[in-house]
Amino acid sequence: MTPDLWSYPASIQETGQGLDIAGYAVEATDGKIGSVDEASNEAGQSFIVVDTGPWIFGKKVMLPASVVTQIDMRERKVFVGRTKQEIKSAPEFDSAAYREAGYRERVADYYGRFQGPGGMQGGMGM
Repeated sequence: MTPDLWSYPASIQETGQGLDIAGYAVEATDGKIGSVDEASNEAGQSFIVVDTGPWIFGKKVMLPASVVTQIDMRERKVFVGRTKQEIKSAPEFDSAAYREAGYRERVADYYGRFQGPGGMQGGMGM
């Protein structure tokens, strides 16, 4: 598991760590995907849970903090460096286990595929 996967990028940590972003709209690289239902700022274990609403029939998804590319406090928006399809294909959200190591490892395995050259860092130019 990549340790940096569960940490916000340095630019977000400087401006947004500790910020309450629940309720903010969430924008993927190709459009709106829902709103932040919950956000964690735990060192090395940060994430957001996004309620996708009707877009994928009320599904919630957990995104590691490293996918967040920008937080616009004025517009109340969180931008993530993944497409709608990549988010839709993520592991099913498990409200009973999302804080457990096994579930987080499955999520990390999925999003870890996007790390490295042209991956997670490639979506940072928003």
